[in-house]
This record gives sequence, structure tokens and C-alpha cells, in this order.
Amino acid sequence: MGHGSRTFQMALINPERGKGETGVRSRVIFTLSWPDYELVCRMTKARGRPAYLWDCAYRDGVWGGKEVTLVAPAMGAPYAAMVMEKLIVLGGRMLLSLGWCGSLNSEVRIGSLVRPSAAVGLDGTSPHYCRKGSKICPDPILAGLLDGYLAKEVNSWHSGVVISIDAFYRQMPEMVEHYGRQGCLAVDMETAALLSVGRFRGLAVAGLLVVADELFTLKWQAGFNTSAFRRGRERAARVVLDAACLWQDNHD
Repeated sequence: MGHGSRTFQMALINPERGKGETGVRSRVIFTLSWPDYELVCRMTKARGRPAYLWDCAYRDGVWGGKEVTLVAPAMGAPYAAMVMEKLIVLGGRMLLSLGWCGSLNSEVRIGSLVRPSAAVGLDGTSPHYCRKGSKICPDPILAGLLDGYLAKEVNSWHSGVVISIDAFYRQMPEMVEHYGRQGCLAVDMETAALLSVGRFRGLAVAGLLVVADELFTLKWQAGFNTSAFRRGRERAARVVLDAACLWQDNHD
């Protein structure tokens, strides 16, 4: 399988279904934090005890009459990519991610929603699946479904390019200024890797981010405990679940 001028050879270790591992539904909601996982589990009335992939929980729920598999937490690109690879071989046919981000733009405030139109991978995982530094776009059908629900249900949302990095504590002023000037809206830790794995494996992937903190003033403004952030998470969870239900699986 190739991407651009670079050819990817078969790896020595490949994802496969392990003994005793339970399958997943075709619709996968990949929440990247434990609070969001608990939120969507409550919303979908998730049943039974979760199974685990490297301590990342997954279980099934129902939303809009459709069964979905709920997954979390898998913070950071390497962990998220490992779990995603397994979800594919366990039966996932599309993946919608729900995560948090830091704003690089003064118009994108805490509690706002960001639907990545593309991601630039500054992490160490994405280049193993795609050309380093390239912009990776989401599946257009899934992105369109998210946009449709966002336009109807959410006041404060934005669509644009995000950057993904590995090191939460190394978000440097130069990086914020540079990518902010280039028009990037936000920074997170997983989106580029998830989109890269999706492209490489032929899986439909898109995501939605909630602004948890602001970096554009070059002084960290955290919003994790604010009511605006909490409301944003609740809106984002509903949009992601609604979009997953509308996605058409030929195996339904």
C-alpha cells in the first residue's frame, strides 16, 4: 500500500483479533478522555461490563436505534493509533472521535466546538502512516454529517485545520504563533494520527473537538472546570452520536 511517493511495506507486527477479544459494532465512537466516555455511556445506556484493549475500555450502547461501540480513554497519538488498529480488525467500519483541544485563534473560545477540516501531524505516529507534515483530511461523508448537525444544533462552532503534537507540556510560544499565523485553529494530541490510520487502512474517520483551553494570548487559560466547557462537551457528544446514526453501513 502506498501514499504519494512513499511505499509502505508490510510490517513485522500486524493487528489481528486476539483470543477472547470481543468484536465491536460497525459504528465506533472513540472518546479520548474518561469523562467523555462516561458521558456517552450514560447517554446511550451502555450495557454490560466493558472489555479492554491495553486498558482502553470499550462497550456497546444504543442511540437513535443504532448500536454503537464506545471506546476510551486513549490519550496521545501512539496509544490512540494502537487501539484504533485493533478496533478495525474487531469489526469497526467507521470511527468518529470526540476529543479536547487548545485554541490558537482568538475567535475560538473555551467551550466552542472545532470540526477539523484537516490535521497536520507534529506527532511521532502520523509519519508512519502518511507523508510527514502533510495535511490529512477526514472522510467527506462523515465530515458532512457532522457539519449538518452542527449547523442545526450548535451556535459556536468552527471548521478548520488543527495541529496534533505528542507533548502536552511542550506547547511552545513559537509553535502557537507560527501555526496561528498560518490559520490553524487548535492543537490536540490525536486527530492527525487517527485520520492517518484511517486513510492508510481505508476506514472512514472524522472527529469533533471541544475547546478546553486557550493559548493564543501566549498565556495558558485553562477552562476544564468551566460551565462553558461542560456544555460544549454535552453538545459535542450529542452531535457525534447523531452523525454516527445517520451514517449508512451496507451491513446494517
